[in-house]
Amino acid sequence: MPDIHDEAALRLAALDQRYTPNRREIVQVLAGAERPLTINEIVDVAPSVPVSSAYRSLTVLSDAQVIRRVAGNDDTGRFELAEDLSGEHHHHLICSNCGTVVDVAASPRLEKALAEAAKAAAEESDFEVHEHRIDLVGRCSNCQ
Repeated sequence: MPDIHDEAALRLAALDQRYTPNRREIVQVLAGAERPLTINEIVDVAPSVPVSSAYRSLTVLSDAQVIRRVAGNDDTGRFELAEDLSGEHHHHLICSNCGTVVDVAASPRLEKALAEAAKAAAEESDFEVHEHRIDLVGRCSNCQ
Protein backbone atom coordinates (compact mmCIF):
# COMPACT_ATOMS: atom_id res chain seq x y z
CA MET A 1 0.00 0.00 0.00
CA PRO A 2 1.41 3.43 -0.89
CA ASP A 3 2.24 5.90 1.86
CA ILE A 4 -1.00 7.72 2.63
CA HIS A 5 0.62 11.14 2.80
CA ASP A 6 2.64 10.69 -0.39
CA GLU A 7 -0.47 9.56 -2.25
CA ALA A 8 -2.57 12.40 -0.81
CA ALA A 9 0.07 14.91 -1.96
CA LEU A 10 0.04 13.41 -5.47
CA ARG A 11 -3.74 13.51 -5.71
CA LEU A 12 -3.84 17.09 -4.54
CA ALA A 13 -1.05 18.10 -6.93
CA ALA A 14 -3.09 16.65 -9.80
CA LEU A 15 -5.71 19.29 -8.92
CA ASP A 16 -3.09 22.03 -8.51
CA GLN A 17 -3.63 21.99 -4.76
CA ARG A 18 -1.01 21.90 -2.00
CA TYR A 19 -0.79 19.35 0.77
CA THR A 20 -0.80 21.89 3.57
CA PRO A 21 -0.03 21.08 7.21
CA ASN A 22 -3.75 21.40 8.06
CA ARG A 23 -4.72 18.96 5.31
CA ARG A 24 -2.01 16.57 6.42
CA GLU A 25 -3.29 16.71 10.00
CA ILE A 26 -6.86 16.02 8.86
CA VAL A 27 -5.69 13.01 6.85
CA GLN A 28 -3.72 11.78 9.85
CA VAL A 29 -6.78 12.10 12.12
CA LEU A 30 -9.00 10.23 9.66
CA ALA A 31 -6.36 7.53 9.13
CA GLY A 32 -6.41 6.84 12.87
CA ALA A 33 -10.19 6.97 13.31
CA GLU A 34 -12.23 3.84 13.84
CA ARG A 35 -15.33 5.34 12.21
CA PRO A 36 -16.32 8.32 10.05
CA LEU A 37 -15.92 11.59 11.93
CA THR A 38 -17.87 14.85 11.89
CA ILE A 39 -16.02 18.08 11.34
CA ASN A 40 -16.37 18.91 15.05
CA GLU A 41 -14.84 15.55 15.99
CA ILE A 42 -11.95 16.14 13.58
CA VAL A 43 -11.26 19.58 15.06
CA ASP A 44 -11.51 18.17 18.60
CA VAL A 45 -8.71 15.72 17.77
CA ALA A 46 -6.75 18.32 15.77
CA PRO A 47 -7.34 21.60 17.64
CA SER A 48 -4.59 23.37 15.71
CA VAL A 49 -6.81 23.17 12.60
CA PRO A 50 -9.27 26.10 12.57
CA VAL A 51 -12.87 25.12 11.79
CA SER A 52 -13.00 27.44 8.76
CA SER A 53 -9.84 25.85 7.37
CA ALA A 54 -11.18 22.37 8.11
CA TYR A 55 -14.27 22.98 5.97
CA ARG A 56 -12.19 24.15 3.01
CA SER A 57 -9.65 21.35 3.47
CA LEU A 58 -12.33 18.66 3.64
CA THR A 59 -13.82 19.93 0.37
CA VAL A 60 -10.46 19.90 -1.40
CA LEU A 61 -9.47 16.50 0.04
CA SER A 62 -12.81 15.10 -1.06
CA ASP A 63 -12.42 16.54 -4.57
CA ALA A 64 -8.99 14.87 -4.75
CA GLN A 65 -10.50 11.56 -3.61
CA VAL A 66 -8.26 11.42 -0.55
CA ILE A 67 -11.28 11.28 1.74
CA ARG A 68 -14.94 10.68 1.21
CA ARG A 69 -18.07 12.06 2.80
CA VAL A 70 -20.32 9.49 4.41
CA ALA A 71 -24.00 10.34 4.45
CA GLY A 72 -25.63 9.72 7.77
CA ASN A 73 -29.29 9.77 8.66
CA ASP A 74 -29.09 13.49 9.44
CA ASP A 75 -27.61 16.57 7.80
CA THR A 76 -24.26 16.21 9.56
CA GLY A 77 -21.44 15.24 7.22
CA ARG A 78 -19.03 12.59 8.34
CA PHE A 79 -15.68 11.92 6.71
CA GLU A 80 -13.32 8.99 6.34
CA LEU A 81 -10.15 8.17 4.47
CA ALA A 82 -10.76 6.84 0.96
CA GLU A 83 -10.85 3.03 0.95
CA ASP A 84 -8.03 2.68 -1.54
CA LEU A 85 -5.80 4.66 0.84
CA SER A 86 -6.92 2.93 4.02
CA GLY A 87 -6.73 -0.53 2.43
CA GLU A 88 -9.90 -1.46 4.29
CA HIS A 89 -13.16 -2.21 2.47
CA HIS A 90 -16.13 -1.82 4.78
CA HIS A 91 -19.75 -0.75 5.02
CA HIS A 92 -21.66 1.39 7.50
CA LEU A 93 -24.29 0.98 10.18
CA ILE A 94 -26.24 4.22 10.63
CA CYS A 95 -28.40 4.92 13.68
CA SER A 96 -31.66 6.53 12.62
CA ASN A 97 -32.12 7.96 16.10
CA CYS A 98 -28.79 9.56 17.13
CA GLY A 99 -27.07 9.67 13.72
CA THR A 100 -24.00 7.68 14.75
CA VAL A 101 -22.21 6.04 11.82
CA VAL A 102 -20.12 2.94 12.54
CA ASP A 103 -17.81 1.02 10.20
CA VAL A 104 -18.54 -2.66 9.79
CA ALA A 105 -16.29 -5.14 8.00
CA ALA A 106 -17.98 -7.14 5.28
CA SER A 107 -17.82 -10.89 5.47
CA PRO A 108 -16.67 -12.89 2.43
CA ARG A 109 -20.19 -14.32 2.14
CA LEU A 110 -21.72 -10.85 2.02
CA GLU A 111 -19.13 -9.61 -0.47
CA LYS A 112 -19.85 -12.55 -2.78
CA ALA A 113 -23.59 -11.86 -2.65
CA LEU A 114 -23.00 -8.15 -3.31
CA ALA A 115 -20.77 -8.91 -6.29
CA GLU A 116 -23.49 -11.10 -7.77
CA ALA A 117 -26.16 -8.45 -7.12
CA ALA A 118 -23.95 -5.75 -8.67
CA LYS A 119 -23.36 -7.92 -11.74
CA ALA A 120 -27.11 -8.49 -12.16
CA ALA A 121 -27.90 -4.79 -11.72
CA ALA A 122 -25.20 -3.85 -14.23
CA GLU A 123 -26.50 -6.30 -16.82
CA GLU A 124 -30.11 -5.15 -16.37
CA SER A 125 -29.29 -1.45 -16.63
CA ASP A 126 -26.33 -1.44 -19.03
CA PHE A 127 -24.18 0.12 -16.30
CA GLU A 128 -20.55 -0.58 -15.42
CA VAL A 129 -20.13 -1.04 -11.66
CA HIS A 130 -16.70 -0.17 -10.22
CA GLU A 131 -17.39 -0.43 -6.50
CA HIS A 132 -20.17 -0.80 -3.98
CA ARG A 133 -21.13 0.66 -0.62
CA ILE A 134 -23.81 -0.43 1.76
CA ASP A 135 -25.30 1.68 4.51
CA LEU A 136 -27.59 -0.24 6.85
CA VAL A 137 -29.96 1.99 8.80
CA GLY A 138 -31.39 1.03 12.16
CA ARG A 139 -30.89 1.83 15.84
CA CYS A 140 -27.62 1.50 17.73
CA SER A 141 -27.42 -0.33 21.04
CA ASN A 142 -27.64 2.96 22.97
CA CYS A 143 -30.88 3.94 21.23
CA GLN A 144 -32.65 0.58 21.22
